[in-house]
Amino acid sequence: MPSTAEAVQQRMQELESHLEQENPVLLSAVQSFRAIDRVAYGTGLLDTNQSFATQIPWWPLISILGTFSAGKSTFINYFLGQKLQRTGNQAVDDRFTVIVYSPEKVSHSLPGVSLDSDPRFPFYQMSHDIEQVAGGEGKRIDAYLQLKTCCSERLRGKILIDSPGFDADAQRTAILRISDHMIGLSDLVLVFFDARHPEPGAMRDTLKHLVKDTIHRADSGKFLYILNQLDTAANEDNPEDVVAAWLRAIGEAGLTAGRFYTIYNPDAANTIQDEHKRKRFEKKRDEDLGEIFLRMERVEIERAYRIIAALRETANAFGHEAVPLLQSAVRRWRARTLLADSALVALVGALFLYWSIGAGHWVGLSYEPAWLDVLTSQIPWGRDALIGVLVVLAIGTHFAIRKIAAMSVEPWLRKQVARKNPPGNLMSAFRWNTRFYRPVIIGRPIGWSGKARAQINEVLQNCENFVQTLNERYTNPKGLKESPHKPHTVRLPEDPAGVHEKKERSAA
Repeated sequence: MPSTAEAVQQRMQELESHLEQENPVLLSAVQSFRAIDRVAYGTGLLDTNQSFATQIPWWPLISILGTFSAGKSTFINYFLGQKLQRTGNQAVDDRFTVIVYSPEKVSHSLPGVSLDSDPRFPFYQMSHDIEQVAGGEGKRIDAYLQLKTCCSERLRGKILIDSPGFDADAQRTAILRISDHMIGLSDLVLVFFDARHPEPGAMRDTLKHLVKDTIHRADSGKFLYILNQLDTAANEDNPEDVVAAWLRAIGEAGLTAGRFYTIYNPDAANTIQDEHKRKRFEKKRDEDLGEIFLRMERVEIERAYRIIAALRETANAFGHEAVPLLQSAVRRWRARTLLADSALVALVGALFLYWSIGAGHWVGLSYEPAWLDVLTSQIPWGRDALIGVLVVLAIGTHFAIRKIAAMSVEPWLRKQVARKNPPGNLMSAFRWNTRFYRPVIIGRPIGWSGKARAQINEVLQNCENFVQTLNERYTNPKGLKESPHKPHTVRLPEDPAGVHEKKERSAA
């Protein structure tokens, strides 16, 4: 059975094997993550059974958020073309559901531990995070997460995440923690609102969490705000008032720009008697659904840029936050150790001089105490033994001072880590850098050299090249014509997300 470190490297190799065919740019990104890992291993900031590459999801992620009555499950069923999620006007599911592709026609529902223990999915070790914010809840991971499989071609190569409603019980701290984690990892976030309940009082907290807390994010462009079930307002005297009410409510939450969609499910729509109004509603619905589905289909593009951004952020944070913070902690430890050593030597020296001069042990500048002559006359090797005892005592005292100095730095370092949240394990790296065999005279972390710094800078430079390559691939700014003999791809369903692909050349 492979060790944990070997298992991580094996997963990395499998990821590289897949990306070699699916997206060579992301293959290079994996190799850049490996370069950061090597430097992190050398500095002690990362254990050999860890990798920065495994801390981000590599499959395209689409998250669906909203209130319990906003029609999220109905939308998912319509998108997948089959009834997978339970639907209803009341809360029918209080867990996060991760939906992945499977070639089997029969859908399977698996407990939350299947996600918590599998690093390929976005909720890997989520039980630890839940435990931190809600003590005792981490062991109840099955109450928060579940995994479902679905044989839908629209699901190939991507993962859908359906969230529970944000009302009532869903306001628990653990649920919001999972939501924030999910939002941060997603490439596309669909935020649903219920057109049947414009501006309810209970929506204030929901609007704050789903709108106000997201509009200032650097990746705010991945949020689509959707007013669902608009067909229920078709028989109103002025259905535009419903949309205006929601726009006003969302505007008060801070969202004054961006795309706002109005849709309803064609399979579960109310009958609209007025033919003119029905055609107008259907036209607007089809246009908005088309745009939403197009964004969902192209989420792989968002994924590619998201991973490159994560690589750049990791390299930047590692080189400009984690290592400088570790270096500062090591220098503090070094300074305190040397200062304490010097102070102790000075104190012991002063006390020794005070005692020896008072006892009359000095003859001019020569130290000739009577007790030393007695010791050497009775024990031939007494002088050497005395020197050995003094050396051992000095070394032991020095290492005790090193340990105390390191312990005095740890509270400061712990506060800095909590405030800045740099990548890697700073506390473990600091303890490793202050081990007994670590020379105190060197004022830099182990493994951090000019070569290591150059490797991190090379990764940052590669990120710019990766972005340019993606731009060439997806935007074709040079206007080059696509080769008619370009190989096409056929996806294989070996992995949970259905994203493995095999290249085949056309018969031509």
